[in-house]
Amino acid sequence: MNPYGPVAIYLAVAVAAALLFSIVPGVLARKKPNPEKAEAYECGVEPTSSVSGRFPVRFYLIAMLFVVFDVEAASFYPWAVQMHALRVFGLLEMVVFVVVLGIGYAYVWKKGGFVWR
Repeated sequence: MNPYGPVAIYLAVAVAAALLFSIVPGVLARKKPNPEKAEAYECGVEPTSSVSGRFPVRFYLIAMLFVVFDVEAASFYPWAVQMHALRVFGLLEMVVFVVVLGIGYAYVWKKGGFVWR
């Protein structure tokens, strides 16, 4: 068997599942349009403004910073699980990682990236 065979099978199953989960609900759903269903839902409160407004670029910057720091922080768990096997080398690598993360955090803080204006 070709070494890429399992990858191709996995890809085919993933694409089939994505198509199945996207198309079947639209085909099977009841079609009863109504103006109340078309309104924007804001936690049970009547909408106060138009939904078509644009978000400031600052919102996306803070969202990207959150994702970057969150993904980096999530890497601590696998490291902690393998800490015994990694020994001193793993500890030093994580110290370097935390230092680089701290430098990035300090840079963003100094530039005002965490201040919502």
